Formats: sequence, structure tokens, C-alpha cells
Amino acid sequence: MWREDFKSEAVHYTIMARCKFCQKEIMWTKEGRKNVPVEVDGAVHRCENMISARNSLRKMDRGSLSQEEIKKYEEAMNNQINKTKK
Repeated sequence: MWREDFKSEAVHYTIMARCKFCQKEIMWTKEGRKNVPVEVDGAVHRCENMISARNSLRKMDRGSLSQEEIKKYEEAMNNQINKTKK
């Protein structure tokens, strides 16, 4: 469901959804270039499960990888893209 929100100049639109971690009803609000989860009462949604899931994402530093590893990752991404095109 899309609707215009004129409360702030930075807010462009909202999308109604449910948090996949705690099942609360939230709205994804576009603020600037970021999508921000907001609860129905207007507070920014931050559940513990979501925070721990975001912190557990693997962070990769391109400088720490060898050229062979970078080539392997790039080939895997290109192969995945080519599969989806067909």
C-alpha cells in the first residue's frame, strides 16, 4: 500500500509490512537514500532480533582478499546474473 506522507520533506513514501523477526506491523519509510523501519506509532522500529541479524552479516574487506579469491567471487556473481537472464 503506497501513500503520500507530508509530515516531513525528507519522507517520500511508506510501505506497510510486518517485521520478519518479531512480526510487528511496521512501515518502511524512505528518508533520503535510506529505507527506515517505522512502527505504527511513528517510532523507529528496532527489535533485538533485527539488530543481531544485521550485526551478524559477514563484512568483507576487498584489500584482504587475494586476486584469485576476488576473481572467484566475481565469476560466481556473473554466473548467477547470467542464469537469471535466461
